[in-house]
Amino acid sequence: MGQFAYSKSQFQDLAAQALDAARAAGASDAAVEISEGQGLSVSVRKARVDQVEHNTDKALDITVYSGTRRGHASTSDFSPQALRRTAQAAFDIARYTAEDDCAGLPEPELLALRARDPGLFHPWDIDVAAAIERARCCEAAAFATDRRVRNSEGATVSAQQSHFVLANTRGFSNGYATTRHSVSCVPIAGRGADMQRDYWYSSHRDPAQLAPAEAIGRYAAERALSRLAARKLPTGQYPVLFEAPLASGLIGSLVHAASGGTLYRKVSFLADQLGKPVLAGHLDLDEDPREPDGMGSAPFDDEGVRTKARRVVRGGRLEGYFLSTYSARKLGMVTTGNSGGSHNLRLRSRRTRPDDDLPAMLRKLHRGLFVIELIGHGINYVTGDYSRGVMGFWVDHGEIQYPVQEITIAGNLRQMLLGIEAVGADVWRGGARHTGSVLLAPMTVAGS
Repeated sequence: MGQFAYSKSQFQDLAAQALDAARAAGASDAAVEISEGQGLSVSVRKARVDQVEHNTDKALDITVYSGTRRGHASTSDFSPQALRRTAQAAFDIARYTAEDDCAGLPEPELLALRARDPGLFHPWDIDVAAAIERARCCEAAAFATDRRVRNSEGATVSAQQSHFVLANTRGFSNGYATTRHSVSCVPIAGRGADMQRDYWYSSHRDPAQLAPAEAIGRYAAERALSRLAARKLPTGQYPVLFEAPLASGLIGSLVHAASGGTLYRKVSFLADQLGKPVLAGHLDLDEDPREPDGMGSAPFDDEGVRTKARRVVRGGRLEGYFLSTYSARKLGMVTTGNSGGSHNLRLRSRRTRPDDDLPAMLRKLHRGLFVIELIGHGINYVTGDYSRGVMGFWVDHGEIQYPVQEITIAGNLRQMLLGIEAVGADVWRGGARHTGSVLLAPMTVAGS
């Protein structure tokens, strides 16, 4: 991949022009974000090249305020005339929107005016031929694992890089570059009525930290093979162990329920829960925006508000929400620097020991359901009601007995979080939410 077409200083100059145009149009305040990205994605299926995609994009988004009225417009044309037209369009929209006392830019003292580059840029010097070869090696390793791996949905190699600048009329103007690379494989095992697919991937900002392609393909195949000859379970109440990648979704559900938008609209079961138990008492949830090369690392949020490390949940009790400037004002609070989402969350249990790997967690489960895939989106955030289709394994005496499918788990998310019995040391770091496998108290399992 080549270099960016624009430098950071050029972006800052364009942002200043856009802000000047907004003021000239009559805006009392304005914010602008300019971004540019490029990447390469290659997919192969059964050793043949399935897709080669080069992507290049750029955009300028401007938000203007006319008092407490807000308007927004965007363009991919960076010419002076286009910047003026876009600023005018945003202002014209603002004139016809309803007044909102909570609308507006963050207070100047909250802005990260001296933020340093977080060092999240690690470009991958890989061309199409090399990407194809890596994808082929990944898929070939899957096929070589076992004769029962007979098909594939392909292997993909992706290299992406981007940079941006955020600026506003209160003196903020900063940005940085990031990268995100990945290798993945989706093999299919079995034949006839007994066919199963699974996948695995590695994703990192630094390509040197990606798992070997062969290891990804082999592990993806082993996962698909482990699903063969799956059965149903009899309906009942069983303890449930979530595999670490799925357990990170429980953190995501907690974040959604504790985010400003759901809270001020009163569509969350965590409304008015600050200082109250939301997780089991042995659990802490930490947020660290400064984690080196973290997928959720950022020195400031989408509004330029500085981020900081904090403990969101301490001993099971909720100590903070996830708020933007707008949602914080709606709740009579102060932004937490989470416009755009959370930053590198880590769930920890005070009971976890260094040797609590997956086999140890299966022994703690003893007899119950080990879940490796969730199907559907059956969560009601108003009531906390939870119902998802699952794929996994039946465990007895701490050992996996056989795979299971066509079953559903059901419960209440609030009670599930409060009933977490253990968190493993097998921490998953594939994204911005880190946790080991999570053992839950018995849930209703609907099967045969």
